[in-house]
Amino acid sequence: MNEPLTILWRDEHLVAVHKPAGWLVHRTGLDAHATRFVLQALRDQLGQPVWPVHRLDRGTCGVLLMALHIEAARRLGQAFAEGSMDKTYLAMTRGWLTQPCMVEHALRPDDAPPEAPPQSARTAFTPLARLSLPGSVDPRFDSVRASLVEARPMTGRRHQIRRHLKHLAHPIIGDATHGKGPLNRWWAGVLGQQRLWLHAQSLVFEHPITGERVQVHSGLTAPGQTSPPGACHDSPQDLAEWLALFSLPWAVLLPRPDNAGQ
Repeated sequence: MNEPLTILWRDEHLVAVHKPAGWLVHRTGLDAHATRFVLQALRDQLGQPVWPVHRLDRGTCGVLLMALHIEAARRLGQAFAEGSMDKTYLAMTRGWLTQPCMVEHALRPDDAPPEAPPQSARTAFTPLARLSLPGSVDPRFDSVRASLVEARPMTGRRHQIRRHLKHLAHPIIGDATHGKGPLNRWWAGVLGQQRLWLHAQSLVFEHPITGERVQVHSGLTAPGQTSPPGACHDSPQDLAEWLALFSLPWAVLLPRPDNAGQ
């Protein structure tokens, strides 16, 4: 039997949980072999219906918000559609991303026909730390570099962060679709596991019923980040894996003066 999902925040209208990597948000015909679904598990855990209002990829872990009644679901769904949710992610990427940047690169939905127009998509990226380890994936180099990157999507296209980092030539480590197979296998050997290194770290939003500002944090802070007040939670296995990653000799990047406080 699966362990109960970690509840990060809850009131009578909404509940935020830690979504484990490898779980789907809900049942879908896209993966008939999946057996672990947040929606069904949380419904059974709470003993009441829950409504999904956004998605995380199967390989992504972290903050997932759900509604506890239909009106909250309707209002939250509208907020996500309007882009008024402030979402922050952590990613480990190939190579050294040296400067903060805003990627504005339109994306066509994966299942759209070739003639479908691409949709506008914007993501802000900030490098937090970088790492170099001895080893070789490419015979031209005798070391392997990686970055820890904070990602803030301004729009909500499918696989947006993953596709925008590929566009920058800094794909996420462990991304089997948009990354590099030999590099993913090298890191799997170093870290002892194959997984997507993308984490939904926090959500900040206006409560759809009370109007209050709500911040939900996963409890995971990367080297160079400051943990927000109240961000201490039980540690799911996913967070333990990230903390093991952070134990490597990362070099923290100091923010530029014009980027301070962001």
